[in-house]
Amino acid sequence: MWWLLTALLVASAAWAQAAKNDDAAEKAVAALENQWLQAQKTNNPDLIAPALADSFVTTGADGKLLTKGQSLAAQKQRKYSSVDYEDVHIKVYGSTAIATGVYKGKGTDGGKAFDEVERWTDTWVKMPNGKWQCVADHNTAISK
Repeated sequence: MWWLLTALLVASAAWAQAAKNDDAAEKAVAALENQWLQAQKTNNPDLIAPALADSFVTTGADGKLLTKGQSLAAQKQRKYSSVDYEDVHIKVYGSTAIATGVYKGKGTDGGKAFDEVERWTDTWVKMPNGKWQCVADHNTAISK
């Protein structure tokens, strides 16, 4: 009987540690999402560049697929007058985290005005060096 109690205690400790790790991962990814928002608010995409994996790919609301370099170059053409995120949720699955939310942005893109509302999904992976990086981003326009 003692072995059953021991097994339950070990399983309980492992579950508590996993929950603690998930909380830390959620906080780390939330901080990176906030860093991404700050990059937009300050019109400085270089702030988020280190958090994007070299293989990063984004699917825009227009359906276009961009690499990391293409995405950063496109962001440098944008000048935000206002930008915010709402309804942000993060769920951790081991070394992967999925972040979702709503983006609202206004400004100019290459001199042309924009006023956007989009739902986004970001896929983050904890890399072998222990740092979280975004590997994929997807955006869908939603009505205002």
